[in-house]
Amino acid sequence: MSFIDAIKSYFKNYATFKGRARRSEFWFTVLFTVLVSSAISIIAPGHREMMGDFEVDQSSTLSNLWSLATIVPSLAVTWRRLHDVGRSGNYFFFILIPIAGIIMLLIQLTKDSQPEANEYGASVKVVSGE
Repeated sequence: MSFIDAIKSYFKNYATFKGRARRSEFWFTVLFTVLVSSAISIIAPGHREMMGDFEVDQSSTLSNLWSLATIVPSLAVTWRRLHDVGRSGNYFFFILIPIAGIIMLLIQLTKDSQPEANEYGASVKVVSGE
């Protein structure tokens, strides 16, 4: 899947938690969201506020809007990616376990797709012919 196709799929399947997402779709989406977030941070940086004796960095309104706009599709593509390796989307909640949970989730997200159909549908890789 190309970068452009992955981004189209990301927004087309905005809140689709069923089905499967290829590894390229997931990682191109991560790259896209990081690049846009970085660009927003450069264009519209936040500001610092004093809260008592502490300085606190506040994000910009544009950054907050971007985060709100991408939280659901980011969760959905992660959920579908986990389905692609044969895991339940609930596996995402391992991220709540400090350090080990993040490592366990990253291992699942980097694994290759299951070539055969699983309980979440046919392999996207086989269907697309790649």
